[in-house]
Amino acid sequence: MVDGSWTATNQFSGIGWAWKDSLGKIQLLGTRNLQGRETSLHSELEALKWAMENMLQHSTYQRFGTDCKDLIAMVADPQAWPNFSTELEVIQILQMCFPEFRIIYIPRAQNGIADSLARNARSFHRSLCFIGCSILVWLLRPPQV
Repeated sequence: MVDGSWTATNQFSGIGWAWKDSLGKIQLLGTRNLQGRETSLHSELEALKWAMENMLQHSTYQRFGTDCKDLIAMVADPQAWPNFSTELEVIQILQMCFPEFRIIYIPRAQNGIADSLARNARSFHRSLCFIGCSILVWLLRPPQV
């Protein structure tokens, strides 16, 4: 599950992802902030890219999920999104590393962990990058955890 968080007024954009096993148990989490991106879709693309880069270290048999239907459309038909061509080229290269790459839609209510990680990273007032098996105390916990 991946998510990006963006507002025009924040210094940072936030991205987050959660890797769950086939039973739905969280195996790994990632949260990070980046200098503000141009749009919310840029943040969503960054979240997917970062999740893919991290999953390469663990297993290339992954299914990715997002609550952003535009992100799914971008990955499915990159030529239809010329303003994102540079970012989508990177995603296409990463896709080649995943023999059965799939990105699916997950309703926002079921993407709460990645959403919370992204929102909290966005609101952090200094550089943040965390990957771990559990949420640290200083990161606010979403209700689902």
